[in-house]
Amino acid sequence: MALKRMDNMGIVVEDLEGAVEFFRELGLEFEGGAMIEGEWAGRVTGLGDQSVEVAMMRTPDRHSRLELSRFIRPLVIADHRKAPVNAFGYLRVMFTVDDIDETLERLRTRGAELVGEVVDYKDIYRLCYIRGPEGLLIGLAQELG
Repeated sequence: MALKRMDNMGIVVEDLEGAVEFFRELGLEFEGGAMIEGEWAGRVTGLGDQSVEVAMMRTPDRHSRLELSRFIRPLVIADHRKAPVNAFGYLRVMFTVDDIDETLERLRTRGAELVGEVVDYKDIYRLCYIRGPEGLLIGLAQELG
């Protein structure tokens, strides 16, 4: 098993358009936006019925991405925006791996817990979220095909 790359870092925002413009000003490029909803999405996140508007921002070198999300459903239940830089936690970080099942098996021995389920997305990815050390949320993706 080999870790292939870090795909993106996710941040939940209230004003998606304003956040996109802020990160554009910083130098990131807008890669695209979409509505993420449906049964598969709620199974990955463990939130059930959800509707999320996302905007993907990309660094100019095209190696790193920031996924900005605005939750429509369910409502946001916590607000960490005003926490100082030394506050615990973050939304999640997503990694692409060669074999999601083997990776889960190894990480479970280190205390990782599956949040929802491992799901297939359009025969493109297998996806899941796990809780890692100190409950940090980590996404895993395996490319299919």
